[in-house]
Amino acid sequence: MTAMSRPGVAGVLSLIVPGVGQVYNGAFLRGIFWLIVTPGFWLGSGGTLGWICHFISAYTAYRYAEGRLRLTA
Repeated sequence: MTAMSRPGVAGVLSLIVPGVGQVYNGAFLRGIFWLIVTPGFWLGSGGTLGWICHFISAYTAYRYAEGRLRLTA
């Protein structure tokens, strides 16, 4: 686990590749979940649900990092 996660960095990382922001935050299982689920939704729905998963992944990475930042402050 990293000592200090930046919420913006975590959000952007997950926006680029879903799950990478969660891994950056130290939440490896969450990261693996998003790395597997999001491509499945991209392929299964022709892209529609993929975008939704992509944004949810980025949002959850941002919020998780923000919560960790509050705990360390």
